[in-house]
Order: sequence, then structure tokens, then C-alpha cells
Amino acid sequence: MGDAYEREQQNNALLNSLSQKTSALKSVTIDIYDNARDQGTIDSTSEVFSSLSTSLKGSAGRLTRMARQGDKVAVLKVAGICVGAGVGLYVVLGWIF
Repeated sequence: MGDAYEREQQNNALLNSLSQKTSALKSVTIDIYDNARDQGTIDSTSEVFSSLSTSLKGSAGRLTRMARQGDKVAVLKVAGICVGAGVGLYVVLGWIF
């Protein structure tokens, strides 16, 4: 009878060990899934910044053409907008930080 009791305790210990390993495996699987999902977010963000970069290059090209044509009033307006945006950003970030 004592021998059966010892084997039952060993079985219970092995089941507990297996349960812990299964929980650890589940946790690792969830972490892998979360990282893969985050990678998709990173890829999406990369595409957005790439699109923004293309847009900025196009705008800079149009501004360069405008400046070459000698439209000084338009260039001064754009410069004023850039300076105003910079000052506005400085003020807003000053309030935040």
C-alpha cells in the first residue's frame, strides 16, 4: 500500500511539473504573438513615414521651382508659415514639458 502511495505522489509531482512547463510554453507563445503583432505595427509606421518622406520631397521640389521662377512674395509667405509653425511648436512643447 505504501508503494502505491509513493507512486501516486510521484505522478502528482510530475503532473505539476508538466503543468508548469505547459504554462511557460503558453506564455512564450503569447509573447511571440504579441511581438509579431508589434512588428506589423512597426511595418505600418515605416510605410507611413516613407509616404511622409515622399510627400515632403515633392513639396520641397515645388518650393524650389517656385523660388527659381522668382515669385518672392510666395517664398516669403512659405518662409513665414515655416517660422510661425516653428514658434508655435516651440510654445506648445514648452507648455507640455
